[in-house]
Amino acid sequence: MSQPAGFNDKVAFIWSLAETLRGDFKAHEYGQFVLPFLVLRRLECALEPTKPAVIEKAKSLAGGSPATAEPILKKTAKQRFYNTSPLDLTKLLNDPANVGPNLRTYVAGFSPGVAEVLEAYGFTDKIARLDKAGLLYRFISKFAEIDLSEKAVSNRDIGLMFEELLRRFSEMSNETAGEHFTPREVIRLMVNILFVEDGASLNGPKPVRTMYDPACGTGGMLTIAQEHLRGFNPDAVLELYGQELNPETWAIARSDFLIQDQDPDRIVLGNSLTDADGFERERFDYMLANPPFGVDWSKYKDPIEKERSALGFDGRYGPGLSRVSDGSLLFLLHMLSKMKQVDDDPKTPSIIEGGSRLAIVFSGSPLFSGAAEGGESEIRRWIIENDLLEGIVALPDQLFYNTGISTYFWILTNRKPTERRGKIALVDARESFTKMRKSLGEKRKTISEEQIAEITELYHHAIDPQMNDKRVKIFDRETFGFQRITVEQPLRRVWVVGEQQFTDEKAARKAIEQANSDFSTKKGTAALKAAATTDPQADVAVDKKGSVLPDPDLRDQENIPLPAGYLDLDDDARTAALIEQADAYLESDIKPYAPEVWIDHSKTKIGYEIPFTRHFYEYVPPRPLAEIDAELLATEAKIQELLSGLLR
Repeated sequence: MSQPAGFNDKVAFIWSLAETLRGDFKAHEYGQFVLPFLVLRRLECALEPTKPAVIEKAKSLAGGSPATAEPILKKTAKQRFYNTSPLDLTKLLNDPANVGPNLRTYVAGFSPGVAEVLEAYGFTDKIARLDKAGLLYRFISKFAEIDLSEKAVSNRDIGLMFEELLRRFSEMSNETAGEHFTPREVIRLMVNILFVEDGASLNGPKPVRTMYDPACGTGGMLTIAQEHLRGFNPDAVLELYGQELNPETWAIARSDFLIQDQDPDRIVLGNSLTDADGFERERFDYMLANPPFGVDWSKYKDPIEKERSALGFDGRYGPGLSRVSDGSLLFLLHMLSKMKQVDDDPKTPSIIEGGSRLAIVFSGSPLFSGAAEGGESEIRRWIIENDLLEGIVALPDQLFYNTGISTYFWILTNRKPTERRGKIALVDARESFTKMRKSLGEKRKTISEEQIAEITELYHHAIDPQMNDKRVKIFDRETFGFQRITVEQPLRRVWVVGEQQFTDEKAARKAIEQANSDFSTKKGTAALKAAATTDPQADVAVDKKGSVLPDPDLRDQENIPLPAGYLDLDDDARTAALIEQADAYLESDIKPYAPEVWIDHSKTKIGYEIPFTRHFYEYVPPRPLAEIDAELLATEAKIQELLSGLLR
């Protein structure tokens, strides 16, 4: 996207201020000083036309209730914020000796919402550190020079400026960049795919939609989504909502909302996964998230488990809980709980009103981690059986700033179009990248605009029967489910006690008791276990009812696919289909090699996993041995030639 006139000059000017910090502060701290001053200057410029009226109104309201005064002062300021101090950055320069105390007085004059943001930035501490380094006066004088009024820089442009500076500061701080900054090209691709199915509804006269990010970081996903939708339809309105746990990154996101004239109250500070959910009763049209990979949620375990126990499926965590070492899927469950209800039209079932679409970035772990009927598997099961998973896109590795691992983003919706119902699309975009000239931390690859468009088209037309691209595959939901069967073999065991051998456990226990003067039940059981050994020639052991006993040491478990059409059956029919398929597998694949085995159907478990790479694996046969030998001989000859040259 082209930048507005003067945009680069203003960015360069503000960026140059960071250079004044060199030597006194570390590079990763530069943004912590520049960004709050940028916010301060933008707010000051926005308030300038109404500042005298606000000061007079504040005087007339002195002594009254602050709660009553705040809406009046906002109305007078014609903004979502105000400042009642007669000072500004320019006036602060008139008293160099007291610039620090006066700046604190000036900042204290802002409305509570702005004060809360600056407090989260640690602005008072920043003032003290700049003052101690002898840089505060210079910093203020430089920011006072730049015109950031809405007439000079529109809300859209100030948002782009803020985002560009944030990107640069994040690149300087590779240690923490990936924690709160998702590469812009990844966000664009996610937003493209999120909106691509809704082109018709978004192209109407002034459509209004809502979007939410439960781990919004600095708010980049939300603002890029807004930018994209405006580019598609300038009249479209996207109301943005976000929540962030880290106070400083929350301050950046809230600042971005303030300077773009978004409602700053829609950026909430707190933990989305606990009872601090800032939008408990809200539902959204769209959702985006890049939660931290492998986040440990043990610190929040008690409230999360308490919610699941108390609310079950009426709450967020009814489907299951993942291991405490990785809370990625908990963010997904949280987002799914915020989907809008679907209103199907019975006369035209192909038209779906309401509902939601969401995209979330994951590492590979949520695709397959966890055993059958374990937390992660049960979460996948609930999602897939309820037909919420629309597709998954595999991204190139080395795409993020703080990790080189492979990543995926999932697209989920409760309003699939008719042709996608019961289907899941996998798109392999791992080779769709451009090498960067210079790496930024772990980030060595990027996705070009052309590649974004290509991947979007692959996803959009994935269900098309004419699609003939190896990077796209469509599966029925059952493909990702399996039953884990337990295969038993008969117990054939003998017990060796001294020189004697017993085929009966009771006789063996009696012999052990007679051989040990200090015999006890605990010691006898341990000795009996130590004396036991498998003997294929021994008789099959049976219980009191005559049933064959299984040998736990020979017990085996196998995964077999779910029966075709499994998800369309009722519970009783599902059970019967599972048993029939398992028994057929036993007869055809196991009994020819082990005739005495059987399946214990009471131990069967249902699991779900998405082995993405397995579905795109292509076997490449090894080269012929003759070709490899010839290459080795040629290499040896070349080495001999080089060595002979050294000896001359």
